[in-house]
Amino acid sequence: MDERIHDGARTSRLLGTVSAAIRKRRNRVPAPEPIVPTDQGISPSLARRLLDIGIAVTVLGLVWPVFLVLAAATRLSTGGTAIYRQRRVGQGGIPFTLYKFRTMRAGMAGPEVTAPGDDRVTWLGALMRKTSIDELPQMVNVLLGHMTLVGPRPESVALAQRYPVELRFVFRYRPGVTGPCQVLVRDEKVLGWAADVEKFYLTKLLPHRVDKDLAYLKDPTLFRTIRWLVITFLYLIHTAQPQLGTAQPELAGAAGLATPTDD
Repeated sequence: MDERIHDGARTSRLLGTVSAAIRKRRNRVPAPEPIVPTDQGISPSLARRLLDIGIAVTVLGLVWPVFLVLAAATRLSTGGTAIYRQRRVGQGGIPFTLYKFRTMRAGMAGPEVTAPGDDRVTWLGALMRKTSIDELPQMVNVLLGHMTLVGPRPESVALAQRYPVELRFVFRYRPGVTGPCQVLVRDEKVLGWAADVEKFYLTKLLPHRVDKDLAYLKDPTLFRTIRWLVITFLYLIHTAQPQLGTAQPELAGAAGLATPTDD
C-alpha cells in the first residue's frame, strides 16, 4: 500500500514537471506577428469550420491516387519539387505557407502576377491551372486552419505589402480556396494588356476584386458559403462563366476576353 502511494506521488510529480516544461516552452515561442498591418483577424463561424474540415477530409481521401500521379508528372515537367510552397498572408495579416502543385519551371524569376503566355508555366501547369487541380493541396491548408473554403484570395507577401491602405482590411479575414473574386473576376486576359502587370493588378483590378469579396464577407452565412461552392463547381465545368462587370470603367467589355484559368 505504501509503495503504491509512493509510486503515485512520483508519477504525479513527473506529470507536473512535464506540464511545467510544456508551458515554459509555449511561453518561449513568440506569437506570430502580422506582416501586413490590419485589425484583429475574423475567424469563420463554427458551422463554416466544420464544413471546411468535412469537405477537406473527403477530398483528400478521394483524390490521393491522383495526387501521386500528378506529383510524379509535375516533378518531371518542372524540374523542381512537386509541391510548391509560398508564404501567403493569412487571417489577421499573419503569414502562412500555402501548398500548391508546381506549375512553373523551377528557378525562373518573374513578376508576382502571372500574365497570359508566361514562359515560366509548363504545359502541364497550364492544364492544371485551367482546371484548378493545382490548388488541391490547399485542402491541407484548410485542415490546418490557415485557409477556409470560401474567402478572399490568399495573397503573396510581396503583393500584400503593396496593397493600398484602404484595401488592407481584407486581410482581417481568413483566405479561401475559392471566393467571389476568384470566380467572377478572372483577370488573366486583361493582365496581358498591361505593360506593368503588377502595377495594373494593384491599381486597376484589385479594387474590383476586393469589392466582389466584400459583398460575401459582410454576411458569410453557411448557406451563402455552400452557394459559392456550388457556383465554383459549375464554373469549373464551364456551366457558369466569369465576368468582370463595370465596377471599373476601364474593364468594361473585358468579360468576353476572360477565360477560365488560374488566378
